[in-house]
Amino acid sequence: MSRQFIDLSIFLENDVISDPPGARPHIEYVTHQDSVDSIASFFPGLTGDQLPDGEGWAVEKINLSTHNGTHLDAPWHFHSTMDKGQKSLTIDEIPLEWCFQNGVKLDFRHFEDGYVVTANDIKRELERINYSLRPLDIVVVNTSAGKKYGSEDYVSSGCGVGYEATIFLLEQGVKITGTDGWSWDAPFVHTKDKYLETGDASLIWEGHKAGKDMCYCHLEKLHNLEALPSHGFMISCFPHKIRAASAGWTRAVAIIDE
Repeated sequence: MSRQFIDLSIFLENDVISDPPGARPHIEYVTHQDSVDSIASFFPGLTGDQLPDGEGWAVEKINLSTHNGTHLDAPWHFHSTMDKGQKSLTIDEIPLEWCFQNGVKLDFRHFEDGYVVTANDIKRELERINYSLRPLDIVVVNTSAGKKYGSEDYVSSGCGVGYEATIFLLEQGVKITGTDGWSWDAPFVHTKDKYLETGDASLIWEGHKAGKDMCYCHLEKLHNLEALPSHGFMISCFPHKIRAASAGWTRAVAIIDE
């Protein structure tokens, strides 16, 4: 038996449009030459020419939100309470067994930007791929945003998953979902139009807010979902352990045994 690993994560990098203006990561690269004085400060009398090839260490200084890059959102991000009144879990409290489970991919690339996926859409897709959800399956949705990562319209691209559809997944025992879009919900630019037309504030972040009623986590800004089969693989998405945080970065990976 051979094992194939498929990287489902985007880069943390400068100068690529992965978030709205003002919310993007920034990386400062300290080179081997830049750090010589820093090393010398630990060793009185040391000069750069005494170091092998005159080089110090390479280091990066990063300014990040916990929601930059491919990350796992905790229920605390969605609302202060979950399961209709309990305090929401933060990212350091997420059970690790949720984060290494069978994966299921739903192909929603055909839906237009801003479309809100329904429970019936999910049921039809599960029927198409001939799969019945099992507790703790990690369900990821492949949207049209996946191929637009880094482009000007990435943040506004792809469909979102609505309240009804999210609750349907959770009722099957799913604890982690995911998307290759910027958000589990439909892009804000499209939701704004619907809100202005209807005045209905329940449309805002409705997929996220499902966590107020049923506990779950979701992955955002996944990548390369096109390379996955519909099922028959595992997903590993352990989050970085950040005390009391609303999310944690993850190197999401799919694992296929062949």
